[in-house]
Amino acid sequence: MSLAEKVKRALSGDDRVDAQQLSERLDALQRFLRVTDPYLPDHDLVAAHTLVERAGSRLALSQDHTVVALAGSTGSGKSSLFNALARLKLSPVGVRRPTTGVAHACVWGPLEPANRLLDWVGVLPRQRFIRESALDGDDEAALRGLVLLDLPDFDSVERGHRIEVDRLLGLVDQVVWVVDPQKYGDRILHNAYLRQFRSHGDVTIVVLNQADRLTPADTELVLTDLKRLLDEDGLTGVPAMATSAKQPGMLTELRSALEKTVAERQAALRRLAGDLDTVAEQLSATIGPPAAEDEIDRATVRQLSDALAASAGVPAVAAATAGAYRHRALASTGWPLLRGVRKLRPDPLKRLHISSDKAAADASGDTPSQELVPVPRTSLPEADAAQKSAVGLSVRAVAARAAAPIPEVWAPALTAAARSRLGDLPDALDRAVARTDLGMSRKPLWWTVVGLLQWLFTIAAVAGLGWLLAGYAVRALGLPEFDNPQVGEVPLPTLLLLGGLVLGLLLAVLLRPLVNAGARRAGRRAEQRLRASVTEVGREYVVAPVREVLNGYAQAREALTVVRSE
Repeated sequence: MSLAEKVKRALSGDDRVDAQQLSERLDALQRFLRVTDPYLPDHDLVAAHTLVERAGSRLALSQDHTVVALAGSTGSGKSSLFNALARLKLSPVGVRRPTTGVAHACVWGPLEPANRLLDWVGVLPRQRFIRESALDGDDEAALRGLVLLDLPDFDSVERGHRIEVDRLLGLVDQVVWVVDPQKYGDRILHNAYLRQFRSHGDVTIVVLNQADRLTPADTELVLTDLKRLLDEDGLTGVPAMATSAKQPGMLTELRSALEKTVAERQAALRRLAGDLDTVAEQLSATIGPPAAEDEIDRATVRQLSDALAASAGVPAVAAATAGAYRHRALASTGWPLLRGVRKLRPDPLKRLHISSDKAAADASGDTPSQELVPVPRTSLPEADAAQKSAVGLSVRAVAARAAAPIPEVWAPALTAAARSRLGDLPDALDRAVARTDLGMSRKPLWWTVVGLLQWLFTIAAVAGLGWLLAGYAVRALGLPEFDNPQVGEVPLPTLLLLGGLVLGLLLAVLLRPLVNAGARRAGRRAEQRLRASVTEVGREYVVAPVREVLNGYAQAREALTVVRSE
């Protein structure tokens, strides 16, 4: 629906504001502010916060009164028009201008019910007047409930007057703009005020005052030009009428419009609805297309994981795991006579203070939470400057990727969210590395089998050696020699000694490629598990805060959709 159609329907009484829908829009605006307050700049939300506060206050006050303000420039005759409408001399009129320095109020009906409303508007008690004495007449009874304000001049040389006008214009239910034939096209009036009220056409009236100075033909020409200017201001269809404080007959149309406004009791709701439209339009720059929480693609997360893995020392731990596999495999399957020497060498994983043993409680699930179990720090070296820089660039890349499809105003919040836990990353990565099961807690079965074979070969070699030494001793003592069994042409003791040594060494040599292959597999497996742990840390410490902001954006977008509904 066009603005002109809305205004026509409003003035005809057919376009009544649904109080329930207005309440839902205000609630949606409050939801929007709750969601966006932590993320958006304060200056973008000032108008919305002001509206929520003002709307709550206005709706809590009298709904039986309609506050209408007469606003205009110096010399437009506002005060004279105010007195003429009240049919009393209430607001001072003089040659010295500006005459009206504070707002005056005239209440049609009892003053007491309107006092709280006037306190909120900010009209001093001594500037409040009552029109109750004349309410016995039918022409005045129709205005019962009207609170008419005479505002200071918006172009006053007194800066305090202009500030007061701006404050009051933000509080009243309806505005009657009073212009005169000489300054109806004033640029300040149209650019600074009327154009800003383009969303409030249904609570705006423009009167060409002092029309008694013009001929009827000139009045029509000026009104036509005034309506043209209003169209340019976005106020198409706003009532524009000629008035004169000196000729009561020229106030009939304005009084009728005020009577209609009072009777409908819709001005306050229409004003709030217009304010909501204005705020929604201002906030539309903060909301763009929808953005899913998983807007951060896999490539960006992979880049982050690569940087975190390098910073956490994953390659070093993977290499240490491969070395530990090789160290332990050779210690279990090597020649028993050399195992003791190998065991003197430090285990590569233990050298990094990384335990490969899984506690029985972890295996059975009896521990309440991994977070509650103390984890000793590893001895991995601290990340160097290049690695830290790579992490910083990857974190910024996550924020930039998330910010790409949504308005730029959210970019600082996304960047701050991505960096919010950057200081905790080193400790979190170290804990993740220390907690990761590297798959080294269980000894492969073939290690045990080979170890038994090596012991068997060693025992055979030792038995053969002992047998041969015993034979030499017997011959040295001149005792009868042993009758050693023969295996072919080779005595059994010699076969046991040489066979045990050769088979043990040969088995160790043949198993070396198998051990190296197993070490490579162990290193790759450890690296995969470590990268998974590091990726989880990245998701928790970097991606999750960013997704929280994106979720807030989605909620804000949904709330603003309700605010915009009409």
